[in-house]
Amino acid sequence: QVQMVESGGGLVQAGGSLRLSCAASGLTFSSYAVGWFRQAPGKEREFVAAISRSGGMTNYGASVKGRFTISRDNDQMTVYLQMNSLKSEDTAVYYCSVGSSVLAIRASTVHSWGQGTQVTVSS
Repeated sequence: QVQMVESGGGLVQAGGSLRLSCAASGLTFSSYAVGWFRQAPGKEREFVAAISRSGGMTNYGASVKGRFTISRDNDQMTVYLQMNSLKSEDTAVYYCSVGSSVLAIRASTVHSWGQGTQVTVSS
């Protein structure tokens, strides 16, 4: 059974930083691309970032490009999202999920969602 467990969220002031983690189990982790999505209250789910199986390719949503960095450790079966220069509009529940490729994740062709971790940025 595939499980994705997000952690690292919290309350931070605007301009601050957080690092989210996504720990996977029950799958051959290195065979999957992994993505981060977020959903704010009353809004649709938004693509944040994705990373390829080896970590050699990354892709970001326009609203986070230049501020967020996605990385992965296949030995630890974990993906990270380093979030810098946080803004109030980054406030959302952040989820990770897996897909066959970065392009598939951008197209929201993903599965095995975690429970999410709340990020709140105060202005």
